[in-house]
Amino acid sequence: MRGDWWDSTGLPWVAPSPALQNFKQTILYPGVALVEGTNVSVGRGTPTPFEVVGAPWIKARELADALNRREISGVRFVPVSFTPGEGPYVPYKGELCQGVNIVLTDRNALDAPELGIELATALRRLYPQDFKSDKMPLILENDAVYQAIVAGQDPRRIADDWRDDLEHFLQQREPYLLYH
Repeated sequence: MRGDWWDSTGLPWVAPSPALQNFKQTILYPGVALVEGTNVSVGRGTPTPFEVVGAPWIKARELADALNRREISGVRFVPVSFTPGEGPYVPYKGELCQGVNIVLTDRNALDAPELGIELATALRRLYPQDFKSDKMPLILENDAVYQAIVAGQDPRRIADDWRDDLEHFLQQREPYLLYH
């Protein structure tokens, strides 16, 4: 059924990408990948890609506290240190990074794109001299959202701005769905 989670199907896990090693990572990916084109590590080259975000210039506890204060539905953040190893698209290979482990607490409550906006906004606000987001529009593909992040708008306000367009799209696609 549309809307079912993979693990309710009874089908074996098949990684859709070498970087997505488990189901939890596929849930977090649509949000965390937003900051992948920046100068932070999203955990590639570690056992937990897309479950951690960090860089040598981040203060782990500061970032975790800031994100937890936002009370983002479906996740919480734990300060962490990690060292990315080898692999493609691995910034900070062999360097100690501070950051957060993203703990998925309720996958049904998580709005992954909004998580990405929250991450980008927190990094930009906390580390304006260090966080380099100039390549983020390549992944985001939405200049209005990027400009809102750069302007320091509240992430929830940014997400609210796309809700009407999203609802319109969902209504337009309805007649074309093969199953409901």
